[in-house]
Amino acid sequence: MRFRQSLQNPEQVQSRILQNYIRRNRHSEFGKAHHFESIRTYADFAARVPLSNYESTEPWIDRIARGEPNILTTEPVTRLIPTSGSSGPRKLIPFTDGLQREFNAAIGAWLFQLWQQHPAIACGPSYWSITPALGQPQKETATVPIGFDTDASYLSGARRWLAKTVMVGSPELGKITDLEIFRYVTLLLLLRESDLSIISVWHPSFLTLLLDSLRENFDDLLRDIRTGRCRYERQLPDAVTNALHLKPNPKRATQLQLADPKHPTTIWPNLQVISCWGNAAAESSCRNLEETFPTVTVQRKGLLATEAFVTIPFAERKPVTVTSHFFEFIDNHGTIRRVHELSEGETYDIVVTTAGGLWRYQLGDRVVVDGFCNQCPSLTFVGRADDVSDLCGEKLSEQFVRQALDEALGQTRPQFVMLAPDDDETGTRYTLYIEGDAPSGLRETLESILRRNPNYAYCRELGQLKPVDLFRIRDCGYTRYARHIAREGQRVGDVKPVALSKTFGWRHVFG
Repeated sequence: MRFRQSLQNPEQVQSRILQNYIRRNRHSEFGKAHHFESIRTYADFAARVPLSNYESTEPWIDRIARGEPNILTTEPVTRLIPTSGSSGPRKLIPFTDGLQREFNAAIGAWLFQLWQQHPAIACGPSYWSITPALGQPQKETATVPIGFDTDASYLSGARRWLAKTVMVGSPELGKITDLEIFRYVTLLLLLRESDLSIISVWHPSFLTLLLDSLRENFDDLLRDIRTGRCRYERQLPDAVTNALHLKPNPKRATQLQLADPKHPTTIWPNLQVISCWGNAAAESSCRNLEETFPTVTVQRKGLLATEAFVTIPFAERKPVTVTSHFFEFIDNHGTIRRVHELSEGETYDIVVTTAGGLWRYQLGDRVVVDGFCNQCPSLTFVGRADDVSDLCGEKLSEQFVRQALDEALGQTRPQFVMLAPDDDETGTRYTLYIEGDAPSGLRETLESILRRNPNYAYCRELGQLKPVDLFRIRDCGYTRYARHIAREGQRVGDVKPVALSKTFGWRHVFG
């Protein structure tokens, strides 16, 4: 009810949040340095506090990691949460009780309306995958704890207790570092649940690849359910084996014998909702899930980052979570707008201020206003603001390439697709890496669409770039992509799908 009411007057709600931030943190080191005691209005705030990014915020976070109090906030930092973008080193985001409350405000409104629309989800367990590990732990030197033990730790109080009660799986699964074993054990847990009601994953291909493993290993999984064993039992850490609570379940195995692994709704007939990313580069994979689960609601998530909850699915839209953080937006002319000043159809970069101590922090995400939920703008993620490939002046952006791929592919839905720079003895070009079906003449069609970018066309005319090439990926495109990114230092859970990569060398990855 609070969230719904806030959509009627987002300006007032946002002003109140900003004033609370200023009042509570005026005695922090950041507040003293930026003269919070003299800030009375938003104009004062914008004049005193400059726009920031991780590089400008990192020195303050380093002081927090060393154990210094009252740095970005007067409220203690309880955790530093590791994250990263599609490329680049790891970042540490401060997490406070206040930020947890802000997350809860968004999660509560989203889940409650989801329950109103699908009350049957309360009748069965759920599977949530927010931050898959599958990465070697890094040695930490910070005084403040780094990371969460479980996804449920993003919640607090009764929400955390409820999540731990109804979630399928165990945080110990994060100790499995082999991807195939991780999928097998996850499936072993999921298959035991005949009344699974909701699945929430990060990228839809995470679930698609899980289903591929289901079809490949179905007979072995049934045997393990019947006998109460695990095929990879000897390769699992003791903590994982103990957490599995394996025991024979011949009744469930008999039920599954009548199911068809190619049609997963026969395995989980009570499944109501699948929640996953569904915009930008994840759109095609999300449509594939809708075809695989024709009787299940596939809900596209709102925009959620480690730093902030930006939008939630609500009332058939994705309104800004105006009760959670303070938001600003930069339009295409560089003008800064507040929530109530946004216009439908316009594209903006997101700036957020949070109770965790991020002040006017540029997330790097670009969104377009697709309408309004009452008086609050509804946003669709369109890509990263800094995702521009510029080898010789062509200036290809993530958003432009994604739109070009959508047009070139038409109704075709490949399992994986990505454009990336490539070179050989003949010169430099962009190569389209694709797994699955492709329309005839795709290479020529894409080349023609890319030439609508005058900078790309000019580089082609000058011979700086060769025509676009096509590379067929045999199988496991997203898995190979994710593994390669993970080897560069990111956790699998931090890897985000892209329509455009700015790095070379993908032929060796997908070959």
